[in-house]
Amino acid sequence: MSDDNKTDDDIIVTKDPSSLNLDQNVAGLLCYLGTVITGIIFLIIEKKNKFVRFHAMQSICFFVAIWVVTFVLGFIPFLGWALSGLISLAGIIGWIVLMVKAYNNEYYKLPVIGNLAEDFLKKI
Repeated sequence: MSDDNKTDDDIIVTKDPSSLNLDQNVAGLLCYLGTVITGIIFLIIEKKNKFVRFHAMQSICFFVAIWVVTFVLGFIPFLGWALSGLISLAGIIGWIVLMVKAYNNEYYKLPVIGNLAEDFLKKI
């Protein structure tokens, strides 16, 4: 099949056995649903499925980065507060996009955070 004729089945990641008794797309979505909390829970519980572990770690990295940036910007009067609001809005949009991508079985890496998440996974 040529690249021009890709179907939705072409983006599905190979399904490894999961230790959670959940479909990997549902587990991937749940990694993001409760922000850092569910990311940590799924990272601890899931031992086999690389797709779920990646999304759990990316969830942790994404939300920590959003929280740190908005916290730091919060100390800058006026401009920082406005930028903090925009970052929070971008975070909400990113959160929804990441949940949809995970639910669609896409191994979707954010530009910097995705690589960081993969590096962290290699170390644990």
